[in-house]
Amino acid sequence: MEILHYGKDVAELVKGWKALDLAVALVPTMGALHDGHMRLVEKALEEADRVVVSIFLNPVQFNRGEDLDKYPRTPDEDLRKLEKAGVHCAFVPGIREIYPPGFSTKVTVSGLTEGLCGKYRPGHFDGVTTVCAILFGIVSPHVAVFGMKDAQQLAVVRRMVRDLRMGIGIVPCETVREPDGLAMSSRNAYLDREERAQAPVIYKALLAAREAVKAGVGDADAVKKLVEEKISTADLAGIQYVEVVDPDTMERLETIESTALLAVAVYFGDTRLIDNMILDASGD
Repeated sequence: MEILHYGKDVAELVKGWKALDLAVALVPTMGALHDGHMRLVEKALEEADRVVVSIFLNPVQFNRGEDLDKYPRTPDEDLRKLEKAGVHCAFVPGIREIYPPGFSTKVTVSGLTEGLCGKYRPGHFDGVTTVCAILFGIVSPHVAVFGMKDAQQLAVVRRMVRDLRMGIGIVPCETVREPDGLAMSSRNAYLDREERAQAPVIYKALLAAREAVKAGVGDADAVKKLVEEKISTADLAGIQYVEVVDPDTMERLETIESTALLAVAVYFGDTRLIDNMILDASGD
């Protein structure tokens, strides 16, 4: 596995692969790799002949007061995992490589970013789209793989790629969960023992909502109320939002007539966890 720190070296490596007619996939990460990340890597290896995984803790997508300083950093272990998985290149840039002196450009996707996480983390998605645009420009992949746990992020990146005609296929990957249902996240490491024991209530609430919709409940407010009540049975849980939205536009829905995205953000102590589930009114 090549470990590269400069964009020009990555671009040259990819240029050589493309000269051999090899398909290239990119998996953008912020490091602290867990099994969820590694499933993204597996998906990328299925989709392409060569895989680049970027590890860059992007400060621009953290707001003041968020957890940038304490965000877990495990660089050596990350590289060992990528090597073992068969990744062809790890791109590990420094901050000045991504945002050199004088950098003054921001990529903004409007509309999709106004609700859900965007409402509570202003500017967050500008940081996501800006760094993704930079990485796409450096790597020039045929496809990029993103997890469905961050459903709003997935929709935003898809819209950016479509609107800017980037010509990159955005490949979604199913959420990977712990045996008790908790969605894998680097932030799970922040949970203390009691918080970790209660956190699976989020998934249980999502499952209850899915079953209710299958049984014929089509009123979005009723579904939201059900989820809120289920999550509130955990005394350490603090709900930030529960929303039922269109999976593509992220607009709120009043009724669930076909498919909808149920998205939640819940605090356990200072740790903010997000999760989601597709609701299918057809019962399939």
